[in-house]
Amino acid sequence: MHIESRLQFRYAYPQDQDPITFEDFTDTETHVFEVNRARLKVGGHGFKPWLKYYWEYDVVGGNLLDFRVMVEKWEFFKLKIGQWKTYFTRERVISSGKQQLVDRSIINRPFTVDRQQGMEFYGRLFPERLLDLSYNISVLTGTGRGQSTNDDEHLMYVGRLQWNVFGRELGFSGSDLSMTEAPEGLIAFAGVTNRSPYTRFSTSGGGQLVGFADGEEGQYRVNQLLLETAFKYRGFSWQHESHYKEIHDRILAQTTILKGSYFQAGYFLHQIWSDIPEPLEAAMRYAWYTPEVNVENNLHKELGLGVNWFFAGHRNKLTAEVTWLELQGPTFPVSDEVRVRVQWDISF
Repeated sequence: MHIESRLQFRYAYPQDQDPITFEDFTDTETHVFEVNRARLKVGGHGFKPWLKYYWEYDVVGGNLLDFRVMVEKWEFFKLKIGQWKTYFTRERVISSGKQQLVDRSIINRPFTVDRQQGMEFYGRLFPERLLDLSYNISVLTGTGRGQSTNDDEHLMYVGRLQWNVFGRELGFSGSDLSMTEAPEGLIAFAGVTNRSPYTRFSTSGGGQLVGFADGEEGQYRVNQLLLETAFKYRGFSWQHESHYKEIHDRILAQTTILKGSYFQAGYFLHQIWSDIPEPLEAAMRYAWYTPEVNVENNLHKELGLGVNWFFAGHRNKLTAEVTWLELQGPTFPVSDEVRVRVQWDISF
């Protein structure tokens, strides 16, 4: 058994949360000091090394986030049951304590599938060969964290197929802390289909995107597609996602289509200039999404620049970030904001 706690202290100005409406840009500017996350984690194995367990508790929110048991006796076929962050997007699956910038991009909110309860089959095929593949197939309740039943007889189905380009599996963490000597990369495709009262999910559970009313049972059929790439080599890291999301309102008989992408890169500058301290990493990210592709001049943008100082890898690091955020809508002028955030993340 391994017991761990993690604390995340954050300062932000003029606000911490990503603005999602025009009114969010006109809110009073404030200095934010907060314990953004406080987690208690317990994991290990019982009876046999391949029978593993893990649970995670959110001390700040008072929520049980993860509880799962994994049967991992064979590399090509594994089984997981319980509740966890669905293996759909790399950005969401990477722990908030192993992110490259202060937090996830603006596309996380509209496109994440987040935590669900259910079961998953996963594994790795043809390891260290040309066609080195990792796969995840999930059958879930589709109603969000803390929900053990779905609202009707239609479950959530998620599939992910990942090609490990160089015959080596790339782990779910940001930054190339190990200065990878042999390149590691992936190209992944994923899809999800679900029918529920919700158009989005988060740590809080099921909810609605802007413009959608609280749903009835089975009101929204949501279909999503994802293309993802990632790469690490000698201090350089890259990750990218492109999303397509279709929301069909079965009561109003109307369909909304969302699209979005993010591109992120980081580099330990000591690799090219020895006078720069080894623990310092520079990173940048560009992200965009449109909440309705059929509406012109309807776009959210993000451009972020940040630096990390690693005292002990991701277990003890300081991150500073400057982000430019812009919201363009069809019925109001372009609004933008420059945000500054500093964060200390430490695990014991």
